Amino acid sequence: MPKPLFGEAGSGMHFHQHLFKKNKNVFYDAKGYGCLSQEALYYIGGLLTHGPALLALTNPSTNSYRRLIPGFEAPVNAFFSLGNRGAAVRIPKYANQPDSARMEFRPHDATCNVYLALAGMLMAGLDGIRNKIDPTAAGFGPIDQNVFAWTDEQRFQIKALPSSLDEALRALEGDHEFLTAGGVFTEELLKQWVDFKRHQEYYAVRNRPHPYEMSLYFDV
Repeated sequence: MPKPLFGEAGSGMHFHQHLFKKNKNVFYDAKGYGCLSQEALYYIGGLLTHGPALLALTNPSTNSYRRLIPGFEAPVNAFFSLGNRGAAVRIPKYANQPDSARMEFRPHDATCNVYLALAGMLMAGLDGIRNKIDPTAAGFGPIDQNVFAWTDEQRFQIKALPSSLDEALRALEGDHEFLTAGGVFTEELLKQWVDFKRHQEYYAVRNRPHPYEMSLYFDV
């Protein structure tokens, strides 16, 4: 469960990723930012561009979004960084060798179906490479400062990730062509996923009184 306790840090499931071709790490470039190649940056651009839709697969529970709140080093913003734990995509500083250079997508949690999540990330990243989505040109950083120390005006310039399951499902409905490319995902599968998550989980939680509401409103 991503966030079982209020006021305590949640539990994520970060996915480290790099691609190899003929036993060579496609993501490595000794001269690149974080030792990453241009292909790696395009991959990151795809992940962050499709990030809101991806969260419907990688963070598919209502409890997922109890964890994705500011503070607690939670990755709530769509940017990439070298070592910034508040970034959706972090580049480990220690992974700077030809075989180890990589990035990690940090919003995930263990309520995801790992097969759908992995396939979704790969499709988003490949879409970034195919369409040469430069993450810097798209406004995704890099940002290496502590964004939680910024002013509200500065933070508003950063693109936010969904803050609820319903918001993520709506993003998936509006952006899923990258998943259906090559027939990897089907329209029917995604439709059933959205319908089930919305009606059996999101509405089921939304429509029930919360215990804290008793403290807030019972004697009003």
